[in-house]
Amino acid sequence: MTEKILILDFGSQYTQLIARRVRELNVYSEIVPYNKVPALTDNIKGVILSGSPFSVTDEQALQVNLDEIIGKKPVLGICYGAQYIAQYYGGCVMRSTKREYGKAALRLKKQDVFLNGVSDNSQIWMSHGDSIKEIPEGFELLADTESIDVAAYKSEEGKFEQPVYCIQFHPEVTHSLEGKQLLGNFVTTICACKGNWTPESFVEATVAELKAEIKDEKVLMGLSGGVDSTVAAMLLHKAIGENLFCFFIDNGLLRKNEYEEVLASYQGMGLNIKGIDAQSEFLDELNEVSDPETKRKIIGRVFIEVFDKEASKLDGIKWLGQGTIYPDVIESISVHGPSVTIKSHHNVGGLPEKLNLKIVEPLRMLFKDEVRRVGKVMDIPQHILGRHPFPGPGLAIRILGGITREKVSLLQEADAIYIDNLKKYNLYDEVWQAGAILLPVQSVGVMGDERTYELTAALRCVNSTDGMTAEWSRLPHEFLAVVSSEIINNVKGINRVVYDISTKPPSTIEWE
Repeated sequence: MTEKILILDFGSQYTQLIARRVRELNVYSEIVPYNKVPALTDNIKGVILSGSPFSVTDEQALQVNLDEIIGKKPVLGICYGAQYIAQYYGGCVMRSTKREYGKAALRLKKQDVFLNGVSDNSQIWMSHGDSIKEIPEGFELLADTESIDVAAYKSEEGKFEQPVYCIQFHPEVTHSLEGKQLLGNFVTTICACKGNWTPESFVEATVAELKAEIKDEKVLMGLSGGVDSTVAAMLLHKAIGENLFCFFIDNGLLRKNEYEEVLASYQGMGLNIKGIDAQSEFLDELNEVSDPETKRKIIGRVFIEVFDKEASKLDGIKWLGQGTIYPDVIESISVHGPSVTIKSHHNVGGLPEKLNLKIVEPLRMLFKDEVRRVGKVMDIPQHILGRHPFPGPGLAIRILGGITREKVSLLQEADAIYIDNLKKYNLYDEVWQAGAILLPVQSVGVMGDERTYELTAALRCVNSTDGMTAEWSRLPHEFLAVVSSEIINNVKGINRVVYDISTKPPSTIEWE
């Protein structure tokens, strides 16, 4: 079994980042809610307790029975995790008079394998409202800072069968300059992980698991032309060959010429793929629909109807393949119970029940950048691996307000000019995701001697690693001027172009 580090999630905004940093050490990590700790099997080499927005002093503080974890495996407590361990074993934790947030210098007080390669006064990042005033009996101080007495501490030798380390700062963020070294010391030295989880090993293990699970049964999968569904399909293809059947459905909400281009891009990859033109089915149902959730639900329903109709023409299908990735899985598990719905999930729900199929998700434990690395070792063409993420509902959620065929056409033209210029100016591969949004806002313009009263297009472009957070891209002003001019001059119906400079959070990448 693959060795792994288990991360208990107490609701920190940084929990995914901890998982990513561990994986960068070529060690598999898995996030589980703090209250759903699995059996600590032999392949679990260590446990990390994450931070939390909660205070350990709150009546409603999130609690876990540490007796079932401490001593069984090496443990690292980060922020809330460190404070909870201190309080659990009789130390003193108090609310800070002010929230400690920002850069600090780590002052080393004792040599330890955990601190190997870490400089005295190394820059770290604080973000906590509690402070550990006294560490419990049987623990010893490793480091402090100018403002806090306990920045790092550990269990004394012999206190437990396995060591416990605790830090009151965030090693996973880039502001902690030697944080990766600390995590590496814990994962590879203290937990003795071999660091052999690589894209190549993932492909080999996943293909073997798929063969064993699916055997000679048939799988049906809907492709989008994007990275996730393509890599998932290729893993399945490696495992079961011609027993994989793929659909690519044109819902009329794709980018300009995308249907033809995607089908062409799959040529030569060996996939058994069928293109389905269902534009009318979708656009008829969406006509003048403006509510974002209603749009998504209509698209989901019609997709199921079209998929079901085509699937009924095939015999013996037992499985439905999906390109679900790890952020999708994590976001569906709430630490505090059902989370608020920001927007419906982009994967189409209901298909498995409708078709009475079992689900197979080869990528469900990978982040987006890991999916790309897996695709690369399988020799999937770069023009597919480098393709920007595109929302499942397509242009429907980039047309604010009522959808019409005319608006879809307008947005396709504006978006094509934008994307083509990103490629022309060698900017496409420098950003995570870009697209045009059609706003339900008309404004006055002048073209020649004519007064116009037409729609506004917004350009969105962000940089990100996995889409969980995003920073707006600093595209050159000269480039934006070229795109704006081309759209206004060539797309009749749009007379104004604006650029979105919002980050995620608090904004989302898509507008709906």
